[in-house]
Amino acid sequence: MKKALIILNVFTVLASCYDTADKTRFKNLSQNPKLKFEEPTRQIHLDFHTSKHIDSIGHLFDKKQFQEALKLGNVNAINVFAKGHHSWSYYPTKIGMPHPKLEFDLLKAQIEACREIGVEVFAYFTVGWSANDVLNHPEWAVVRKDGSNAYRDMKKNLGPNESFNGWEYLEPSGPYADLIYAQTEELIKNYDLDGIWYDIHSPEFLNFNAWSLRDYELRGIDVDYSLAVQQRTNEKYNEFFRKTSEIIKKHKPRATIYYNGTTRAYNSRNIEDYKHNFFKYNTKHDLEDLPTAWGGYDIFPWRSKYFANTGKDIVAMSGKFHKAWGEFGGFKHKDALLYEAASMVAFGASCNIGDQLHPSGEMDRATYENIGYAFDYVQQIEDYGVGAEHVARTGLYIGEDLSAIEGAVGMLLEKQINFNVVNTLKDWSDIETLVITSGGVLEQDIPKVQDFVKNGGKVIAMAEGIWHNDEPIVDIGADFLGPAMYDIDYTIVKQPVSNGLVTSPFLNYTAALRISPHSNTKVLATIREPFFSRTIDHYSSHNNTPYKLNDAEHPSVIRNGNIVYIAHDLDRQYSKEGARIHRNLFYNVWRLLEQSPMIETRMPSMGRINLLHQPDQDRYVVHMTYASPIQRGSVRVIEDLVPLYEVPLTVNFPHKINEVYLVPSGQILGTKMEGNKLKVVIPELQCHTAVVFEYNGGE
Repeated sequence: MKKALIILNVFTVLASCYDTADKTRFKNLSQNPKLKFEEPTRQIHLDFHTSKHIDSIGHLFDKKQFQEALKLGNVNAINVFAKGHHSWSYYPTKIGMPHPKLEFDLLKAQIEACREIGVEVFAYFTVGWSANDVLNHPEWAVVRKDGSNAYRDMKKNLGPNESFNGWEYLEPSGPYADLIYAQTEELIKNYDLDGIWYDIHSPEFLNFNAWSLRDYELRGIDVDYSLAVQQRTNEKYNEFFRKTSEIIKKHKPRATIYYNGTTRAYNSRNIEDYKHNFFKYNTKHDLEDLPTAWGGYDIFPWRSKYFANTGKDIVAMSGKFHKAWGEFGGFKHKDALLYEAASMVAFGASCNIGDQLHPSGEMDRATYENIGYAFDYVQQIEDYGVGAEHVARTGLYIGEDLSAIEGAVGMLLEKQINFNVVNTLKDWSDIETLVITSGGVLEQDIPKVQDFVKNGGKVIAMAEGIWHNDEPIVDIGADFLGPAMYDIDYTIVKQPVSNGLVTSPFLNYTAALRISPHSNTKVLATIREPFFSRTIDHYSSHNNTPYKLNDAEHPSVIRNGNIVYIAHDLDRQYSKEGARIHRNLFYNVWRLLEQSPMIETRMPSMGRINLLHQPDQDRYVVHMTYASPIQRGSVRVIEDLVPLYEVPLTVNFPHKINEVYLVPSGQILGTKMEGNKLKVVIPELQCHTAVVFEYNGGE
């Protein structure tokens, strides 16, 4: 009985700290204005790549059944197929090749069905993969100088009944581009479309087919000079994007246009070397990401911020599949779809879930039951996320190394550090602390970083990320000595970055760059080098060589005023090795510099937090999600949506907050002020909640 009284008293004290009513109160969210979005919020990408070896294509298509599926899924837009990867068109084209087993205009029927129920409709059109086009015109394929390519290499080694995966790639130039231009005009003139969605663009593939060789010769380009060939390749893609856009806008000025591949996380090398931002041609940015099979759940958050800051709407794309596209009969559990869809809104994006229509044309009811489960929730929360502004005091500069990006993002997300991506952010004035990854800074952006520091900004930089031609782009208080002399090394931390860390030397899986700190530079962590690098002639024990007993002359972490330099590539190491001690060192460095984060919380490492601002609605919205993906075989599975209780949240906004409530429940939260900070407690968080902070915009 005494224990029960003690527990009761603790909760009584906790409740008394917050401005709360005697009982839980709820806000009527239906009284909040309903927002209108230019980009639909609940979309389907309906794949329909169908072979000529399947008969009676679309014979079970039924307008009513199609509409019922979309209604069940709570869908308000869909990508339907005009032309798929087999090169077949699903309408009676006079330019391309109609599917030989399709006996009616399926595209028109789908468009009409959508119009009757108020669903927007976009036409899918393949570009880079078009099997029958390249079969009929093998000279259109992208090939190496010897006439080979990866697809042809694979095909040579296939057995007669052996399964395979992949398509032969075509570059949209020359006569192949002319074909696409003509069919684009045919589509946009003759069909009631809201836009066109072009798929598969890979400008990193250099092309040496006959047309390209003639083109290079006419322009005086040496085919052995890869830089010149890449520059010409970029010119060809720019021409393709520009011409198709002009054709569409000529007939439908308000149509949306998207070129898939221009927003990939993996094309950064092309941007680094040649500064071509091909995504500028998009009227919106669709961010294709199948987190179960394509690299996990931490890629979308940074991409959402990168592309949202371009000022265009973003659409997050996932799939209903257990694994990836083309998987008939594969189902992701509806709870995983719920988490993914909620996360999309949490990071300011509209939602798009991929499906694949059966060749018969009949929609799968179970698929749309699952999607509807997620989209019903999206409809409740979309007004508090989609299209909102990302705001943060911490900025992340995305360098040109994907492993470094993913490691830095992982450390930020897992410690619930709210951040913005500054590469595409025009105004850095809200940023207090800038994180520069080991991937470095593009030369064109170096002046921005330098101006940021001159204006009092703080910087955390890792490994080679801060160096340009062996000189730091800002004054880190050290000189460059050279690369590491050993394969690994060890860090010993000092105050004030030692909180929660071991005091003995801990392992770095790659050794630090060697630097010489200036006399007034503070050393925050030292290095112990190994006795030798592990080789076949020099090794000790099973793995890495133990450390020497004296500190190396070059340090691990230094501070010069507002700049902390970490000589190790903690970001890459965290991406590859996942050592918690590296993440916690990074966090301690961040806490040392960041004095006024806008939001703070404490959740397990898989908890995610993101701050959005809706100035037209006079509110900030803090989105919080929690789920723990599990690696099973080749996929990451979300199975258990475990609730969290009494989750603390502290905010520091430049506005006086009038009311705080949860979405979608509407529960009003009590508040407590501590200086300039406002504190609330979320009673229960399962999968997702949004915490709305309303203010008076006139004040």
